This record gives sequence, structure tokens and C-alpha cells, in this order.
Amino acid sequence: MSLDKLIQNCINKDVQAQSQLYKQYASKLFSLCLKYSKNYAQAEDNLHDAFITIFNKIEQYNNKGSFEGWLKRIAINTSLQRYRQDVGVYDIVNEDHIEDVSVVINDDNVSIDFLLKIIQELPDRYRLIFNLYVLDGYSHVEISELIQISTGTSKSNLARARKILKEKIETYNASSNSQSI
Repeated sequence: MSLDKLIQNCINKDVQAQSQLYKQYASKLFSLCLKYSKNYAQAEDNLHDAFITIFNKIEQYNNKGSFEGWLKRIAINTSLQRYRQDVGVYDIVNEDHIEDVSVVINDDNVSIDFLLKIIQELPDRYRLIFNLYVLDGYSHVEISELIQISTGTSKSNLARARKILKEKIETYNASSNSQSI
């Protein structure tokens, strides 16, 4: 079935079409939800809520941009909405005191699995902003609008996330080098 036909059938509340759409995109959207969730169970809840929104608003998709991009935006927004409900209050941070931290990765020593693990271990707010900025390409202005914080707070949290990651990578590299000696 073509994507246009699948979308039209979902608009018409065809349960088989909804099931097919779910099967086709659930794994991609779940990995996205996992990036913005505290844990696996919350990611599952966010995915469920995202698909409810998708099926309730699918008639609003107007063929501008990719359909998958539209789905991803809903999954991200659903996860961010849950995050805003859980967190509530944000600190205001002075941008002048933000230190830019670069992270150098030795590809031979650091696996993708390790990187994903340490990103997932970041405090929720830092992980959220790191993922939005570094992995998904959002600007600090966009992040500030999405999660209702100042751009300074976004920049500060990104710098702190990078600092934590840098420290963990340096510790990992040091332990790897000492084991190989």
C-alpha cells in the first residue's frame, strides 16, 4: 500500500492501516522517544502517547515535508511535554559564565554503545538538551521555545553535559590505556 493510501486509510480510522503505520514506524520513533525519556518504560509511554496524537491529528499532515519528519516531531514533542510536566521549574543561568567544552573521541577506544550509555546516564535536563542540540540539530533558540527555558540555560546545560561526557570519556580512555600497557 502506498504511503498516501496508508495515510488516507488512517484518516478514515481504518484499524488495519493504523496497525501497519505503527509497525512501519514504531521502532524509529521508539529510539527517538528513548533519547528524551528517563528510562525504557517512560519511552514506551511516550511512544504510546505519540501514536495516539498521530492517529488523532493525521488529517493535519499536509504533505509539506516528509511524513516521517512529521511523525518524529510529534514523538519529540510528546516526550518534551512529559519532561516539562515532570520537571516544572527551571533555573535562569547567566550566559557570560558558560565555558565551551570540546569532547575529543578516540574512535579506537570508544564504542557507540559506550557513548549511548553515557549520554543516557546524563541528568535528564542535560541529556535532553544535548540530544536536541547535538544529535537532532536544534538551535538554542528552538530548544528554549520547546522546553520553555532561556537560551542561556540551554547553552549552560549543553556545556555541563559536554563536561560530564568529556570526564567520562577521559576516565574510560585512561582505564583503557592502563589495561593495554
